[in-house]
Amino acid sequence: MIEKSSIEQLKNVIDIVDVISNYIELKKAGTNYKALCPFHQEDTPSFVVSPSKQIFHCFGCHKGGDAIKFVMEYEKLSYPEAIEKLASMYNFTLSYSTKQESTTPLFKALQSINELYKKELTHTPKALEYLKERGVSNSSIERFELGYAPDSPKQITHLKSRFIPLQDAIEAGILAQQDGRVYARLRERVTFPIYSPNGALIAFGGRTLGDHPAKYLNSPETKIFHKSKVLYGYHLAKRDIYAKKRLILCEGYMDVVMLHQAGFTTAVATLGTALTPSHLPLLRKGEPEVIVAYDGDKAGVAAALKAAKLLSYSDIEGGVVLFGGGQDPADLVQKGENKQLEALFNNPQPFIEFVLEATIKQYDLANPKEKEKALLAGVEYLRTLSPLLQEEYKQYLAALLEILPSKVPLRPQRNQQTQQSMEVKDAKELSVIKTLLLKPHLLESVLDIVGVEHFSYHKEEFKLVIEGKLDHPKLREVLLDEDIVPIEEENLPQELLLFLIKYYEQKIKKILKEDIPFAQKSFFIRKYKENIIKLKRGELVVE
Repeated sequence: MIEKSSIEQLKNVIDIVDVISNYIELKKAGTNYKALCPFHQEDTPSFVVSPSKQIFHCFGCHKGGDAIKFVMEYEKLSYPEAIEKLASMYNFTLSYSTKQESTTPLFKALQSINELYKKELTHTPKALEYLKERGVSNSSIERFELGYAPDSPKQITHLKSRFIPLQDAIEAGILAQQDGRVYARLRERVTFPIYSPNGALIAFGGRTLGDHPAKYLNSPETKIFHKSKVLYGYHLAKRDIYAKKRLILCEGYMDVVMLHQAGFTTAVATLGTALTPSHLPLLRKGEPEVIVAYDGDKAGVAAALKAAKLLSYSDIEGGVVLFGGGQDPADLVQKGENKQLEALFNNPQPFIEFVLEATIKQYDLANPKEKEKALLAGVEYLRTLSPLLQEEYKQYLAALLEILPSKVPLRPQRNQQTQQSMEVKDAKELSVIKTLLLKPHLLESVLDIVGVEHFSYHKEEFKLVIEGKLDHPKLREVLLDEDIVPIEEENLPQELLLFLIKYYEQKIKKILKEDIPFAQKSFFIRKYKENIIKLKRGELVVE
């Protein structure tokens, strides 16, 4: 565990503007910096970074926090991972408590069992025959460290002979335990070692050679393996991905092995899961063109559609290549059709075109109702893109539906105003709140004069201040809004009296409009006017 004192020291070293500038372009705006928010699609900058307060906040999606929070959100890292990332950026040495759980034994267990798997492959004819039938060369077997997982007793005996505690093997995902019985998770399977982007062995995939219903199995999630953040083969492909500015995203291990064997050395694959936002930081590294190369069956098209939507929304360049006839990239390599593969990869269908076509195909356009649904589905997708792209592809959608471009309603209707634009703001109330955010020691003296009941428009924000929830998005917005002017400490008592005078003046206006008995109305008006007179004399009133 990282020591708290070490984290505090790191916070004193890092500068939020410096950190965020490594990820996005910031432009000076008064005392702050502004940018297009990296966490949601927008046309005008609403992402603000304050160097004096060392926080960021987006007025659009309301994400915000300090430099650590930004790295967590942008890189999809845990808190400790973000701390370690920032420490490496600043060459800062972190201190760890003696209670820190070491992951070294897990890596040791994985390396040890991998040696057994590789050795077993050379002595298992059926596994070698399977790889030969798939066209895998000896050099690919060596490069990807393919192996074979024998039965459980053999794996357990091997681990014990290497003095690997079985508990370490269980935590590494090699073994499992149920009802007191310990057994190997992968048995009688060709094994595919899974490495982290930095080249550390963290898990395995296994392909059955028997009649097991699960053709492929992966290691479970562990302390060191999170499958939604890893791409198979990336550690071997990353150098060429950076050099060639291209990344080929496949569905399976064998596709990656065979594409590398054919010279397509930028191929990687997700680990039995669909592409998720957690994969994006890895896909963005080196800013490559991403080519989604999936099977052309129903499941492959659905997965490609989901991936294309995510990638286009995330402004990642690239396109889709689908393989028909029940074939996959590995099959084409095995048949020696490398030129055909090269042609396909050089001419993928752009993500936006693919999404629109695949979306429209889900509807029967001969049916007017279905055609309308197709139009709405297409428009819903286009609205996730920038205004320029919306206009560019409006014509494309219209052509697919055989309608006039003017019939494609890209802009929301006028009554669909954002809640933010309808909010009423009170400058005086916000000034009081901002003063307390900048000088929290004044809270007690402020509460001696005003309370939550005196706030007409910003009760929630005042309650958040009282409750100490200072990192709430609404309070960050107040803190970063340069139009809200805090009150000078020496002027605060007088300003609060004026605040209360305004409050009672509003109460009088309100009571005049209420439908209540005349006597009751007169009583309240008289009472409120008396309070105003006292406040103008500098006296406090109790309601």
